Amino acid sequence: MTRDVSPTQRSVHRGLPDHFPRSLPRLASVPQAAVLWLLPMIALLWFGYSSTAVPVTLMINGRELIHHTHQTNVRDVLREVGIALQPQDEVLPSLDAPLRGGETVQVTLARPVAIEVDGHTVQTFSCQRRVDRILAEAGVRYRAQDFVQVDGRPRTVSDKATGEIPSIFFRTDAALPQKVATRPPLLHIVVRRAVPITVHDHGTTITLYTAHSSLGAALHAGGVVLRAGDLVVPALDTPVSSGLHVFVHRALSVTIGVDGHWLPVYTHSRSVGELLAEQGIALMGDDYATPPLDTPLHSGATVQVVRREERLRFEQEIIPYETEWKADPEMLLDTQQIIQPGTEGVIMRRYRTIYENRAKVSEVLEREWMASVPATRVIAYGTRILVQQISTPDGPIEYWRRIRVLATSYNPSSSGKPKDHPRYGITRIGLKAGFGVIAVDPKVIPLGSHVYIPGYGKAVAGDTGASILGRHVDLGYDDDMPLPHWYRWVDVYLLTPVPPRDRIRYVLPSWPQER
Repeated sequence: MTRDVSPTQRSVHRGLPDHFPRSLPRLASVPQAAVLWLLPMIALLWFGYSSTAVPVTLMINGRELIHHTHQTNVRDVLREVGIALQPQDEVLPSLDAPLRGGETVQVTLARPVAIEVDGHTVQTFSCQRRVDRILAEAGVRYRAQDFVQVDGRPRTVSDKATGEIPSIFFRTDAALPQKVATRPPLLHIVVRRAVPITVHDHGTTITLYTAHSSLGAALHAGGVVLRAGDLVVPALDTPVSSGLHVFVHRALSVTIGVDGHWLPVYTHSRSVGELLAEQGIALMGDDYATPPLDTPLHSGATVQVVRREERLRFEQEIIPYETEWKADPEMLLDTQQIIQPGTEGVIMRRYRTIYENRAKVSEVLEREWMASVPATRVIAYGTRILVQQISTPDGPIEYWRRIRVLATSYNPSSSGKPKDHPRYGITRIGLKAGFGVIAVDPKVIPLGSHVYIPGYGKAVAGDTGASILGRHVDLGYDDDMPLPHWYRWVDVYLLTPVPPRDRIRYVLPSWPQER
């Protein structure tokens, strides 16, 4: 029969140790005075019992717990606290070590571990931190190439399983008198066995152990570097199986120079011609490649495509026409007439120019011919001299020629000779320089000619100057006279008598030009 227990009795029972007597008389059958006497006695007994408990420090996975107990050994204290030990747990001192109070008990609770390997799951506990030691403790053999996954993340076997084991926390259970330690969470380890594959790489054979599922990942993990153009048989997405044979056909690394660009390419072509065909590079007309198209390829080779082009270049040379002057006694002096206009001649040349990659490499003159012959220009000039008169302040005077010239002025001191120079103030024909003597270009006005210049008067062409050329005269002044600034176009009249015809220049220079 189950007895009814009051709430007061249940709370008292919970507060008593296991060996404390739990069979108490029913308070309902005890007189009230006895109850009043019995309760203080129970409290006194409980106080006396509790005060005799000794303190024990529990270090559980690095977390400190101070527990007061009447237990006499480590095993009973841990049971009292509510820790269910596993064989892999570590306890110092040993479980049977006696306790007298004040001791420290070191407890390392092993982590629960589930290991999936070789098609089955191994359940165990471990205090180890590294994956390889956990596997060794569980009796699981492995290779360095095996794939290991810890809690969903890839790891190497020498890695720590979870870093530091998380601190133990304690949960309070309303049905238990003490806090109960909880183990670290389950550690899930997956081991996928590596399988051997044989790689034949350009004459070299190696065996790789891999746990990767695809061939591409297995080759990458095994240090087999693939470059653009390398051919792998079977394909890189082939699933890995034990004993698989893999053939790597290496592409040749070559450089192609074409149309101003240098292109690094990887190829399986065996000759220069096959390479250009593979790359879609066409040779047109006189194009060629270096080395030639039938040259075998090797790694590191350089192939250049030379674009060859021929162009015709035409050049013309202008041949100036000549001018022929013909005297005409019927025409007045200083008049001209074009009898026949001149035309320039043209010499043509044809060159054949060779360009390679837009650079000229050679040029040959193929033909030269006279496209047009120059025609001489014929100009008639007058030789008939007509003596005329001009009115001057001194009366009319006769002249036989009028020439339009640019007039400037000078004096002996501006002629460029110092006054102590022996030729200072002496003109070209030995006259004294000064007013009435002008400098001329003898090709226009013969030296010794008598002339008349409006605004200046009569003068003798008796001097020359380095800058007096063509239709230009320099009017002389004395040193003691003010030197006016002449710089204007005037008419110069050559006075009679008319000089002999062999001293007359019938065609005069046309420069400088009046503006």
